[in-house]
Amino acid sequence: MLSPRPARTLAVTLLLTVLGAVLPATAAQAATARTVQGGRLDWAVKSSFQSYVTGPIAQGSWSLTGGAATAGGSQFRFHSATGSYAPETGAFTARFVGGVRFLGHPKSGGGHELDLTISRPSVRIAGGTGTLFADMVSKDRGSGRVTSTAQVPLATLGLSGIDMRGGSTPVVLRGVPATLTAQGAKAFAGYYPAGTPLDPVSLSVDTIAPAGQPAASKSPGKKAGSTPKTEKPAKGAAGRIEDAAVDWGVRRTFREYVTGPVGKGKWTLADGARDGGALFRFPRGTGTYDPAKRTLDAGFAGSVRFTAADGLDLELSAVAVRIEAGRGTLLADVRSDGERRRAVPLVTFPAKDLAPKNGLAVLTEAPATLTSGGAKTFGALYRAGTAMDPVSLAVAVDTGAELPALPDLGSDPSPDPAATASTTPAAPATGRAAASTDSRTGAYLAAGGATVLVAAAGTFLLIRRHRTTRTDDQ
Repeated sequence: MLSPRPARTLAVTLLLTVLGAVLPATAAQAATARTVQGGRLDWAVKSSFQSYVTGPIAQGSWSLTGGAATAGGSQFRFHSATGSYAPETGAFTARFVGGVRFLGHPKSGGGHELDLTISRPSVRIAGGTGTLFADMVSKDRGSGRVTSTAQVPLATLGLSGIDMRGGSTPVVLRGVPATLTAQGAKAFAGYYPAGTPLDPVSLSVDTIAPAGQPAASKSPGKKAGSTPKTEKPAKGAAGRIEDAAVDWGVRRTFREYVTGPVGKGKWTLADGARDGGALFRFPRGTGTYDPAKRTLDAGFAGSVRFTAADGLDLELSAVAVRIEAGRGTLLADVRSDGERRRAVPLVTFPAKDLAPKNGLAVLTEAPATLTSGGAKTFGALYRAGTAMDPVSLAVAVDTGAELPALPDLGSDPSPDPAATASTTPAAPATGRAAASTDSRTGAYLAAGGATVLVAAAGTFLLIRRHRTTRTDDQ
């Protein structure tokens, strides 16, 4: 029969053994929490609501704010995700930028009876439950009182069959069902009751391990397409451009047509052009700029090619901007229907204020108008004088100046859920999760931890019984 001292020694030894197995694993799990940086969330809110707003009854419209874009024909794309992701537990938080404002039922005295803005959506997942939050500004249908609320729990997310554990990057969810909450129904100005199904939510975000560093292309403060210079010019020196970029989305409805159910097409970027969601960035500007006269003659890198099922094949390259006498023109080489035209003036825009400040001259969202040459480029789609997407321009005349950051859409997720299943938790259109190697690993680690804890419980039970028996014998 064991004496009390050996029994206590055995208990301590077993406890230390168990803790030695559990604690390092716990510390390792905590150390693997990842940072969310970059990504997009695609959501139509509720397609029938969009149709109602823009239809003959409400006679309204919607507009995008904060760099939000459209994806396909009806979804809104929010960008620049930040947050955190714990692969071991599946806990996930991602906050996005951008918003959409719905206006409807115009009043004779001005304004609208329907005025609803949804912005800065965020997704939080923990313990198998998920919620979509958003900033909401809405006008009450009866009183007209405007209410503004930050991060309303707008919708619950149907995560049945989705295992968030074990993913790496990007983390991808597709077609997750969303249901309006009671608080969301109130913030929605009472247009729908709680429990109403909303459109499904899809998202893709990049994650970064704690020991890693963000890639240059994902850093929000990184200059796009810039080339460091060792020589610093005198401030205001005429003719010197350190770096420059021009942002232009062509036209939102054109992009929607290309990628929507009619065009069934896509656009392809090359030679350094970048996708900002609602716009394309053409970087690495070179040329001449006179701050005193506020004139500019610059060319930019990159190209964009639009293709669609109806035979559309349009490429814009060698983008250039010329500014003189307060007026700007955006030009590009155009290839369409086997024909190539060089330096075609596509749009004009006001550019009266292009004075540099802190080494950077910026023109933000200048309204653009289609030229006759631009109208020829788009065939019968648009006439000369049509309003196109605005033009934004940034010219660095000092090596220390950084160009404005693009919306960060993150990595482009695979269109096929099975293709990303080996590295990310994925929810196909059915809302079910695809099995993944990393998810299985995560489950294995969790099961291993549970096994150790069960063993620990068994050990303590064994010790307690032994000590109880020993006391009874004394």
